[in-house]
Amino acid sequence: MTETNEDLTALSIRGLATTLDHKRQARLWYFAGYRISEIAELLNLPVSTVSSWKDREKWDEVSPIGRVENTLEARLNLLILKDNKTGGDFKEIDLLQRQMESVARIKKYSNGGGNQADLNPKLANRNKGGKSGDKNPITAEQEELLINGFFDGIFAYQKQWFYAGQQQRIREILKSRQIGATYYFAREAFVDALKTGRNQIFLSASKKQALQFRSYILAYAKEKADLTLKGETIALPNGAELYFLGTNAATAQSYHGNLYFDEYFWVPKFSTMRKVASAMASQKQYRQTYFSTPTTTSSEAYRFWSGKSFNQNRPKDQKAEFDLSHANLQGGKLMPDKHWKQIVTIYDAEKGGCNLFDIEHLKFENSTEEFEQLFLCQFADDNSSVFKFNELSLCQVDSLDEWHDVKPHLARPFGNREVWIGYDPANTGDRSALVIVAPPRVDGGKFRLLHYETYHGLDFTVQAEKIRQFLSQYNVTRIAIDKTGLGVGVFQLVRQFFPQVVGLDYSPDLKNEMVLKMLNLVQKRRFEYDHSQEVTTSFMTIKRQLTRTGRQITYVSDRSAEASHGDIAWAIMSCIINESFDGSTVQSQSAIFTFD
Repeated sequence: MTETNEDLTALSIRGLATTLDHKRQARLWYFAGYRISEIAELLNLPVSTVSSWKDREKWDEVSPIGRVENTLEARLNLLILKDNKTGGDFKEIDLLQRQMESVARIKKYSNGGGNQADLNPKLANRNKGGKSGDKNPITAEQEELLINGFFDGIFAYQKQWFYAGQQQRIREILKSRQIGATYYFAREAFVDALKTGRNQIFLSASKKQALQFRSYILAYAKEKADLTLKGETIALPNGAELYFLGTNAATAQSYHGNLYFDEYFWVPKFSTMRKVASAMASQKQYRQTYFSTPTTTSSEAYRFWSGKSFNQNRPKDQKAEFDLSHANLQGGKLMPDKHWKQIVTIYDAEKGGCNLFDIEHLKFENSTEEFEQLFLCQFADDNSSVFKFNELSLCQVDSLDEWHDVKPHLARPFGNREVWIGYDPANTGDRSALVIVAPPRVDGGKFRLLHYETYHGLDFTVQAEKIRQFLSQYNVTRIAIDKTGLGVGVFQLVRQFFPQVVGLDYSPDLKNEMVLKMLNLVQKRRFEYDHSQEVTTSFMTIKRQLTRTGRQITYVSDRSAEASHGDIAWAIMSCIINESFDGSTVQSQSAIFTFD
């Protein structure tokens, strides 16, 4: 028995500091045939503890293939983490990876989502190119309905986009927020794929945003032809395939087809990504479409839009002038770089038939600067901003690809992991913001913004109730609320059901501490958030300003009755200020007041 125990314990690998936690070790031993009493003895735990793990996690219900998969995964991960690998280690890693692939094929087949080619990949090669089993069946009548219904309900400026696409190889569109660009281009690409058999590639700042194209296509197919499309990649009977990708250059470069690059101004390292993206549509049969709301004139994408990239390496006598004024590009124009460019503001959209906005209300909700950027296509100048766009963009991640422990579709999206809530209450005419932040698991680790939402026009009772609802969804260990001024009302209500709530008094000293701490996290890449224009813009609104006495620096973000600005950023900073500057989780006693 001792020899067997040592063999099993060897899963932790000699010389490797990382070991399995007790629960996972217990589960692997249980799958290997050990009794609960033996496992408890090996781990020096009560039998009741191990038994409760078994019952709560339903170990007995795990299928045989699932048990093998768990064991393979544990061994493979430990080998990968080993610092000084031997030749035998590399051989074992290769073997385990091949076994994991076999397990994945067996699971797909067993779950009814595969065919015999999944069990034996060689079968797929006997009929090369035969993906007919994965293609969505579309009748001639359905195809006719989808093609003929394309122009139904589209606006005048969207028709301009269509006709430009028939004549021009590259389209660049600077647009107002939420005027239906993603919705329109999803339909355009789908219909083009039906008519021509060309592949369509949808690229966005994150996989989640790229999948919005897919949602629009599924909805259009259902609405027009009662057609239910399937597949993460949508395969059509004529051979066309529709791909939905985040901006991961490593995974995007193997495709070819028409390219649709959504919100390209908000993509980190745009120049690198654009080389990969344009290569996918380099054949003359394919076209490229770039569309986005603006960011800043210092962004890499601005060089592409403005023609600076085009002029960069040309002799002086060959450099071209680019008139990027709204007056010149309002109707769309072919520019010297042979890109068809257009600017569509919210007023242009309204004239083109889009009556979905209450523009006066949008002006009320947003500051002048924010309204001009998001709806009038004006580029922001972040020279005066404390937080720079280029630095913030490097903190953005594709959460679907990178945060495997976050599952938004579950009742408890983060399981029992610790989270903190930050809340920036609303004043008169202002907007309130709630954020959920995952603190680092170790000192010096990363903060992650898991969720945020904003509210308008809610009284203090309703605002407090919004906070309460998250206590059942997350393991909330800290709530921090700005209780300056009217915020004290929300703070007092929350204290009734969460007595340890922390109230922050936004003095110049505290705001200075919060901003400097956040800058430190951003510059060290210790803060991560899913690609979000709102979050980025919120941080960029924060600027330095002298206090009324002129003796001290403070930070402002135009928080007034006329504007809602920076609220998401301040809510986030109310969380992270719980960590001291040396990276340990210690509250700033000089700035935090738990009780009145």
